[in-house]
Amino acid sequence: MGRRWGFLIGLVGAVWLLGSGRGGQQPPETAAQRCFCQVSGYLDDCTCDVETIDRFNNYRLFPRLQKLLESDYFRYYKVNLKRPCPFWNDINQCGRRDCAVKPCQSDEVPDGIKSASYKYSEVANNLIEECEQAERLGAVDESLSEETQKAVLQWTKHDDSSDSFCEADDIQSPDAEYVDLLLNPERYTGYKGPDAWKIWNVIYEENCFKPQTIKRPLNPLASSQGLCVEKRAFYRLISGLHASINVHLSARYLLQETWLEKKWGHNITEFQQRFDGILTEGEGPRRLKNLYFLYLIELRALSKVVPFFERPDFQLFTGNKVQDAENKMLLLEILHEIKSFPLHFDENSFFAGDKKEANKLKEDFRLHFRNISRIMDCVGCFKCRLWGKLQIQGLGTALKILFSEKLIANMPESGPSYEFHLTRQEIVSLFNAFGRISTSVKELENFRNLLQNIH
Repeated sequence: MGRRWGFLIGLVGAVWLLGSGRGGQQPPETAAQRCFCQVSGYLDDCTCDVETIDRFNNYRLFPRLQKLLESDYFRYYKVNLKRPCPFWNDINQCGRRDCAVKPCQSDEVPDGIKSASYKYSEVANNLIEECEQAERLGAVDESLSEETQKAVLQWTKHDDSSDSFCEADDIQSPDAEYVDLLLNPERYTGYKGPDAWKIWNVIYEENCFKPQTIKRPLNPLASSQGLCVEKRAFYRLISGLHASINVHLSARYLLQETWLEKKWGHNITEFQQRFDGILTEGEGPRRLKNLYFLYLIELRALSKVVPFFERPDFQLFTGNKVQDAENKMLLLEILHEIKSFPLHFDENSFFAGDKKEANKLKEDFRLHFRNISRIMDCVGCFKCRLWGKLQIQGLGTALKILFSEKLIANMPESGPSYEFHLTRQEIVSLFNAFGRISTSVKELENFRNLLQNIH
């Protein structure tokens, strides 16, 4: 009898200890763990791990990259925000002040930036301006020098290149204006609801590779079984870009507004709604891993294009010789740092099969991406349209670089490069787009710290 009572008392005591947390029970997950516990270790389709990227970006790259992007060459971006949507007419324009974009006055943009669309040097600029003038006349002027005539034909060939992944704005259009990116930062604008969802639905539903049986595949790994690595990568790039944009909106959220000022900051609830593993039924952490995948793709492109920027003829030309020289030095420091990254993505797995099939797949890849660039003209919030166009063009430029390895290797050491060339628009969008991804990775560290003590 005594033994039986002793057993019962011991059992009740054990139950009480477990219930009170004194029996070794694991504490409940923190909000940080629900968002980030699966965002660690190696990434799918890559040999790189998240922790290596965090250390490299946050402590070695991010500070210097931000300094570069604050310079005149990279802060002014020419864009046409008045192009009509080519797919539907019923666009509801966002009327909120935070959706508006303030373009630059003519005297605010450095003369060197306004003088020409292509920047190598003052001599090269003059040559290219002659070429552009001839192209606008619709024929090659025989009075031009033989070298200039040749350049006209080469530039025409370049403009029609099948390696372009974006439908670029016509920056000669009267509707194209310079925008100061520092004065029009990417942040929460209040643009949401059916109109915003329509944009992403069209991108995912009609422009991402997916099995026909899947309705909006939010999980690219679960829903793309059987898809080749290229199609899976395409989806992950778009998902990663979507995730990055959502990180920016959550990190620069309008927390408080008075007659005197607006207070912007981190909105933890907004971040959790988009990335918490439980609230998103497991999708949030996958989206963040796709963000890291996008980071690796753009990082790899920058490492590949180093020879283009190392050429002595190339300048970050604004007209301020001292500043231009300092910024080129900083640019090359950043690019050599990027080149030293130990676990770069291996793009050789792309389009590596049967040559005919690989070429068709590459063309499908390119056309899908060009279509997404056109969809940006359907965004009803002008600030969202600005940053959407810039980041899509930046990613398109990164893809162009990755698929131009032989052309880059064959560039002449000096003089215009006809086979491979980047316009100023492409350069500005490439580095600013990567700057946005780099900022997202840095912000993830901030959100991880903020969520650490929340359950």
